[in-house]
Amino acid sequence: MGRQIAHVMGWQGAAWLERDERQREERSDVLLRILAPPAGAVVADVGAGTGYYARRIADLVGPTGKVYAVDVQPEMVEMLKTLSNQRGFGVVIPVLGDVDDVKLPASSIDLAIMVDVYHELEFPFEVLQSVVRALKPDGRVVFVEYRAEDPRVPIKPLHKMSEVQVRREAQQHALVWERTVNDLPWQHVVIFKRK
Repeated sequence: MGRQIAHVMGWQGAAWLERDERQREERSDVLLRILAPPAGAVVADVGAGTGYYARRIADLVGPTGKVYAVDVQPEMVEMLKTLSNQRGFGVVIPVLGDVDDVKLPASSIDLAIMVDVYHELEFPFEVLQSVVRALKPDGRVVFVEYRAEDPRVPIKPLHKMSEVQVRREAQQHALVWERTVNDLPWQHVVIFKRK
C-alpha cells in the first residue's frame, strides 16, 4: 500500500525496549493516560516484545483485567514471561502469535495497541484482520508509530509511518478513525474503533 515493510527488530535488541531513557524519550506515562484502559479491561499488546507496555497496562487494568502480550518471537515471549513474573504481573498472559495471526479469541478484547510495531509486520493486512476479529463490538485499535512527517524524529525513515499511511491501511478493515493524538515527543497515537 505504498510503503516498504521494515524488518522485525530481533530479540537480540530487547535491551533497547527496556532502556532507562525510554520514559523520557517516548513519554510512556503520557501514552498510558491517552489509552486509559479502565480496571477490568482486556487489552492486547500486539508486538509486545519484552512486555514494557504490557506490564504497565497490567497496573491499570488491575487484578480483574487481562493483558495479552503477543509476540512472534519465542525468545521475546520468554523474556516477557521472566520480566512479568518478577513483579507478579498475573494478569499478563504471554501469547506466541504467528506472522499473520495474533492468535486471540474472537470478540475477546476491549483494546489492542501496537507500539512501534505495525510498520514491521510481515503480513500487516492479515495481522490487523486478526486483531479486528479479536475486538469486542465497541473495541479500539491504537497505532503508535514514529512520525514520518517529522524529520526531527531520530529514527530511520523505514521505521516511521505517516498518519495518512496508517489511516489508509486501517480503513481496509472494519475500523473507523476516531482521533489522532500528537502529545508524544516522537510518535503519533492513531485511534480507531471497530465498526
